[in-house]
Amino acid sequence: MQDNRIRKVVIVGGGTAGWMSASLLARVVSGGLEIELIESDQIGTVGVGEATIPQIRYLCDALQYPEADFLRDVNGTYKLGIEFVNWARLGDRYIHTFGDVGRRLGVLDFHQVWLRAREMGIDRDLGEFSFNTIAAYANKFAHVEKLGDTGLLGLGYAFHFDATLVAKSLRKLSEANGVVRTEGKICDVHLNGETGFIESVELEGGKKVEGDLFIDCSGFRGLLIGEALGVKYVDWSHWLPANSAIAVQCEGVEPLLPYTRSTAHSAGWQWRIPLQNRIGNGHVYSDNYMSDDEAQNILMSNLDGKAVTEPRQLRFTTGKREHFWHKNCVGLGLASGFMEPLESTSIHLVQSGLSRLIDSFPTRDFTQVDIDEYNRRTHFEFDSIRDFLILHYHATERDDSDFWNYCRTMDVPDSLMEKWNLWKAHGRFYRNEDELFTIPSWVQVFLGQHIVPEQCHGIAKLLREADVQDYLEKINGFLMQTVEKMPSHREYIEKTCPLQEAS
Repeated sequence: MQDNRIRKVVIVGGGTAGWMSASLLARVVSGGLEIELIESDQIGTVGVGEATIPQIRYLCDALQYPEADFLRDVNGTYKLGIEFVNWARLGDRYIHTFGDVGRRLGVLDFHQVWLRAREMGIDRDLGEFSFNTIAAYANKFAHVEKLGDTGLLGLGYAFHFDATLVAKSLRKLSEANGVVRTEGKICDVHLNGETGFIESVELEGGKKVEGDLFIDCSGFRGLLIGEALGVKYVDWSHWLPANSAIAVQCEGVEPLLPYTRSTAHSAGWQWRIPLQNRIGNGHVYSDNYMSDDEAQNILMSNLDGKAVTEPRQLRFTTGKREHFWHKNCVGLGLASGFMEPLESTSIHLVQSGLSRLIDSFPTRDFTQVDIDEYNRRTHFEFDSIRDFLILHYHATERDDSDFWNYCRTMDVPDSLMEKWNLWKAHGRFYRNEDELFTIPSWVQVFLGQHIVPEQCHGIAKLLREADVQDYLEKINGFLMQTVEKMPSHREYIEKTCPLQEAS
């Protein structure tokens, strides 16, 4: 039988994407696979992605990297969700959390009970029935799986961390598992004249690195999948018009918040990500509506502490590649596409791309049907995340700037309008196959931005006011009692995973 195994994987580019790829492949693929990662110290990484979503915990599990050790190594804190300020209206704030909201009542999702209560004139904020929201605003955290026999689930959470420290930690794991790092800048990519497959990359100085499967983690440039293989980029800036960001770090302040904050300004929004000893900040904006100087002034005047780094400018175009896997090359991270960091999906997309690659790990035959399925599933995930991000911009009542006027009135994808119209009628939402964001996620953003259904579910109409009132009171009571007993976020961090300062 012919030996058509993949013998060598070459990863181009380091950073979080490159070293995540190396560490995960080295851990889960055994039996003679050689992995070489090429990066240059002369080429910087974007390295500002400091917020994640709960799927990051699966990475720790796969790498057998204990959560507390990971957070200690990467200046990590816990993240219960994202607070959105000034998005639908000036003065608004709500949290999109990672946990459930309330508890199902029979066949009804909790939000249908809440909508029925609203019809009855019972005015209760949705966050009063979210364990994550109550804990977040109390600045508390603990590992809670469930609330006794109440049927209420525990806290869903992700991490905040220093992306540079993550790359260093994953590099250490990778090299311990046999990954070879090569320092150098790639000056040429050699393709097979008949198949168009990548045969090798050439470094300055003449060294060639051959491989069977190539993973492009070269950032926005897309050195392999874009420049060498010619896979085009699909531009989404007409739906997601922000194209610039300025990032800066500042001193930490107390209390240590267990959530990210996103504050909308006149032409974009500002992130605030609390780490153990500092805060990561950035202003995402459209340079078609705001100058760089004005954007920087807004950012620097809205810091909670003294800046400890110089502001760093970034440019980007939201979108994706026409193909994520083409011939013998898979694009990951910024080489595959870019979603602005509004919902902290960038690192997840690397992780999910790797998961699909492992599911479909090829032989040197590179069967096209497998490649097509990988691309189909990845396109679906990118498109569904895109729609969720567009929702934040389009579901606004703001008319105080040209930027928000554009976002409020722009045409949006049919796939989003189908969800929007279904929700607006009776509060119904159906999640599809590989869709990342859950029903509670969509519900929290729809309601947080004042997109309220015209009617509740027909069965919810049959509920009696006294029963609804009692149901809501019991849920809120259980949650409030539990949060009251929890330690503060800072106390929990200091007890379980305090940062190990460099000596």
